[in-house]
Amino acid sequence: MSDQPADSSAPLRLRRWEQRTEVPLFVASLFFLLGYALRVLAPDHTQPWRDLALTLVVATWVLFAADYAVRIRLSGQGLRFLRTHWLDTVVLVLPLLRPLRLIRVYTAVQRHREQPRLSLYARVISYAGMTALLLGLSAALAVYHEEHLAPGATIRTFGDAVWWACATLTTVGYGDVVPVTPRGRTVAAGLMVCGLALLGAVTGSFSSWLVQVFTREDEKRPPERG
Repeated sequence: MSDQPADSSAPLRLRRWEQRTEVPLFVASLFFLLGYALRVLAPDHTQPWRDLALTLVVATWVLFAADYAVRIRLSGQGLRFLRTHWLDTVVLVLPLLRPLRLIRVYTAVQRHREQPRLSLYARVISYAGMTALLLGLSAALAVYHEEHLAPGATIRTFGDAVWWACATLTTVGYGDVVPVTPRGRTVAAGLMVCGLALLGAVTGSFSSWLVQVFTREDEKRPPERG
């Protein structure tokens, strides 16, 4: 009986922690991306910069791991947290996917769909755009890192990787440059899934907003006289 109050307050404590740390962790994810980009793109002869980049990557990942451990503790779920928060688990293993956490805003829209607001839908679209930008950059870096020295590779420069990421994320897929390594193709498959998810979130939010606008306009019209 004495543990019941702590268990019942766990979701509230976890929500407060997430609200307080969301912005700092997002900034940390930007530093992680910066460190990874410097590590991948810096020439081999600039070893001090590459070492600094590696330090930045490791430090931010440790920060993500500490946050994950705290949230497991606050949730009161134990190992069940890994299943109920699978996206956070994936992000911990693959920090380059951290921008995906912004997709949670779409869930907030769905919860408040009975009382929508334009600002909320606009935030979903803007966050989805930001997520697409960061994911595209992350995928371009990862694919360039794996591909540019591979035999038979068509992605030789970072510009090639960015072009490939844009074509893949928008589900266009020209096919002029493609990954040839197993890791590169794994990144490509993940980016395809993310592109479809982001496209679905934006399309669903925009469609829902249009329906609400039309519904309000119909309600404002005077009733037709018989």
